[in-house]
Amino acid sequence: MARPREFDRDEVLKRAMEVFWAKGYAATSTDDLIKAMKLGRQSFYNAFGDKRTMYVEALDAYQRGTTAGHLKRLDEPASALDGIRSLLTGLIAEDDIVRDRGCMGVGSVSEFGTADEALVARRSGVNATLGLRIGERIREGQASGELDPDLAPEEATAFIQLTMTGLQLAARAGAGLEDLRSMGRFAAERLRRR
Repeated sequence: MARPREFDRDEVLKRAMEVFWAKGYAATSTDDLIKAMKLGRQSFYNAFGDKRTMYVEALDAYQRGTTAGHLKRLDEPASALDGIRSLLTGLIAEDDIVRDRGCMGVGSVSEFGTADEALVARRSGVNATLGLRIGERIREGQASGELDPDLAPEEATAFIQLTMTGLQLAARAGAGLEDLRSMGRFAAERLRRR
């Protein structure tokens, strides 16, 4: 008779995500995961299959959480410009250790590029969801007279998403909290009506 699982799947997934986020896929061993997750080897394989399956599940969980946070910061202010500024400055973690990790999604892009079709598809879905809402906020800001009416919303959206990636890479490279937030504010201000 099989023994029932005796662990909280969400908690062990979170622990695995932390390891992958800090080290990346290639530098993370199955032993690293088992140790961090506090699971036996067989329990790991029974519950998650293998390292790659675990990585994809951890990356999906990470992206669900961060995308929800991005959308919340983008949507909360009534002002479109304030929402975009909040999106950019809010993705920079105050905690030095978390900030130094950058973004797990950007790390995945850096590590895999376009070589892994499943990861490319996931990334495209996340980018499309966020990009759609950024574009809507830009159009809202243009309609209210707050943002430059001459901006092409698709190009401005791509600029904001590129800025997000750049901020996360700069964080991973050791840029400080205030410098990163200053860069986020500067980028948002480029959209303002002059």
